Amino acid sequence: MKNKYGKYLMGMLVVTALVTFFVQRQELWSIGKKAAVKMAGTEVVDVLAPGLHYEEKENGNHFLAKVEKILFPIADYMVQIQSYETDAESTLSYEMILAMEALDENYVDEDGQVVMQNNGGTDSPQPADGTQNADNPQAADGAQSTDNSQAAANAQNPDTSQETSNSAEQTSLTVAPPIAATQKAVEYSLDKLNDFDYLVQNFYQVDSTTTVKSDQLNVAALTGKNMKIAHDASTPQILIYHTHSLEGYADSIPGDRSTTVVGVGDYLTELLTQQYGYNVIHDTGEYDTIRDKAYSKAAPALEQILADNPSIDVVIDLHRDGVGENTRLVTNVNGTDMAKVMFFNGLSRTTKLGDIGYLYNPYIADNLAFSFQMQLTAAEYYPGYTRKIYLKGYRFNMHYCPKTLLVEVGAQTNTVQEAKNAMVPLADILNKVLSE
Repeated sequence: MKNKYGKYLMGMLVVTALVTFFVQRQELWSIGKKAAVKMAGTEVVDVLAPGLHYEEKENGNHFLAKVEKILFPIADYMVQIQSYETDAESTLSYEMILAMEALDENYVDEDGQVVMQNNGGTDSPQPADGTQNADNPQAADGAQSTDNSQAAANAQNPDTSQETSNSAEQTSLTVAPPIAATQKAVEYSLDKLNDFDYLVQNFYQVDSTTTVKSDQLNVAALTGKNMKIAHDASTPQILIYHTHSLEGYADSIPGDRSTTVVGVGDYLTELLTQQYGYNVIHDTGEYDTIRDKAYSKAAPALEQILADNPSIDVVIDLHRDGVGENTRLVTNVNGTDMAKVMFFNGLSRTTKLGDIGYLYNPYIADNLAFSFQMQLTAAEYYPGYTRKIYLKGYRFNMHYCPKTLLVEVGAQTNTVQEAKNAMVPLADILNKVLSE
């Protein structure tokens, strides 16, 4: 009798699982393997024993996991891929995607909260509609809460921003001397970094346009890629350019490009060539007279420079971010105030559309490894210098070179001097990643 009842129960479980699969197969495939297994198991348990979910939550007996093993034994052999997903966006045309890619810099505070939105045609901020934070993944899944129990994580991103009602009146600062940190101020445990949740919460800000999975942010892969420059300085090694060359700072002088992000690029070029001996090309081309066409306009010029200089091994797109007018992204390094820096990656994937074939980037893994090695080095040698790495859904011309870095240096409320001061640690971090 018991054997007959057992067979009957097993048959019911199989039938329920199959019905669940066929009814919800489209949703199951869209959410990934592990999530699909869990959803199917949940449906089975809800039908046959609805009280077990409550019992599992209260008593921690994880009965659902046992049901999943019975129904889907192959799940034990699947790669356990976690993901951070954010609010879905509506289906977009190719033209809309490219326009949104060009408008990469929302106006956010130091925590990634959207407070202003770029108006798409000029460099001046416009008030955002409503108060909902479209670019804050906390609203979707709470993925970005800080692990306050970790002193090292707190050291990486302390709240060092300063508020001011009139940033244009900030006095100029003294240029930071060319210094190099020789000892780590913070040590990060490999065990901690191997924890996907810990890694995302403390090193990344995931934009609402995209998702990221643990197979992309695998610390062994991120740190294992060799970022060393492959040849000496007899030929060009590094290209610095500016998709948005018109971006300025609080005290920029109209018409004086040396007081814009281009001038910041000049100083970074000077440091890398004179202090560290690299062969650097600084392209000062103007591509953002029509801002939402900037990436499209910069692409042919970038292609031509790389074709003319095939020895270039590193590409750096130097930007300036946008924040609310009462926020200043300032940190202090070795006694010198400077703008905070943020590394930025495009994943060529949107939440709604998935991987974007026409924005294919064969070097996403390399791009991610480069920014992470830069971020980790900065966190260890210059705690508080960087904001979290920002991940967004588009491509941003990062597909031309494996070692491509998009860098946001401060914001429109910083002074030019603060931005230039920030180039001293940046040059040292680049040298540590690329050569040491």
